[in-house]
Amino acid sequence: MKPHKVTIIAEAGVNHNGSFEKAKQLVDAAVAAGADYVKFQTFKAEKIVSKLAKKAAYQAKNVIDTDESQFSMLKKLEMPDEWHFQLYDYCNENGIGFLSTPFDEESLELLDKIGMDLFKIPSGEITNKPYLELIAKKGKPVIMSTGMATFEEVNQALTVLLNQNVKREDVTILHCNTQYPTPFEDVNLMAMVSLKNSLNIKTGYSDHTLGIEVPIAAVALGATVIEKHFTLNRDLPGPDHKASLEPEELKNMVSAIRNIEMAISGDGKKEPSKSEISNISVARKSLHLKKSLKKGEMIKMEDIVSLRPGDGISPMQIDQVIGKQISRNLSEGSKISWSDLK
Repeated sequence: MKPHKVTIIAEAGVNHNGSFEKAKQLVDAAVAAGADYVKFQTFKAEKIVSKLAKKAAYQAKNVIDTDESQFSMLKKLEMPDEWHFQLYDYCNENGIGFLSTPFDEESLELLDKIGMDLFKIPSGEITNKPYLELIAKKGKPVIMSTGMATFEEVNQALTVLLNQNVKREDVTILHCNTQYPTPFEDVNLMAMVSLKNSLNIKTGYSDHTLGIEVPIAAVALGATVIEKHFTLNRDLPGPDHKASLEPEELKNMVSAIRNIEMAISGDGKKEPSKSEISNISVARKSLHLKKSLKKGEMIKMEDIVSLRPGDGISPMQIDQVIGKQISRNLSEGSKISWSDLK
């Protein structure tokens, strides 16, 4: 993981559209945005989908062709093995972590060979026990998305990992909704909080909504990992472009998250911050005289007014001032000090 409290994964996914040059451009965009990782997807179409399986509704809407099968769509979006090594090196050269989600055992072995420092489990594999066990045996930190899952299914998947000696502190569970784009009313961010509290585990959020508001809100609620799809251009053909951020939006999201990260990093004590201490006397008030008083006169309530600056006697101490004698002549508007009182 990177040194930030919140790890930001820029999800390139299959938005390279089968072009290695576009894949490199996606890395460049993730670097420019300040993300910690750029993540692709690794699969062999033959290993993950039947040739008869139809596209999801959002895929059919975004991929306009005469072939209705998932297989033909995914086949065009496979990343050749050699791309992975080249992209891994390209990411290292540019100071960003390389990740790719494996969707089958062969792909998992390839990514393990490359040397990724963690594994990302996609939502669709959360009920795939052999897959979960194989990832667990690699002995690396795991981030697991939980789209479409019930709490019981999340707990079962976590138990599989823990039973294979994955340490609880090495697991991060991402709340997720597997609809592209996700309607705001279906986000249910509080489920992320519930998972954290119920499972005593680090949590984050994998976002498929339009815009950047929800990931920022997730960070404010304690997310330690944010994953978000991005693309070079939302108008490109392909299943995921429409629900992805464009480069400048990704940059804005990362910047906003870093700001929120700082804003919630305090110790929780309510006390003046370093930046506002100098404003205390400017914004607060202290006790002043409404009229001139001579030495020996007693101060009455009607003699006092609270005015800025606040570097004198606080109005909260007014009861300690009323009834005291003035020790010297004071003119109207004078700021009262303790040395002025007998």
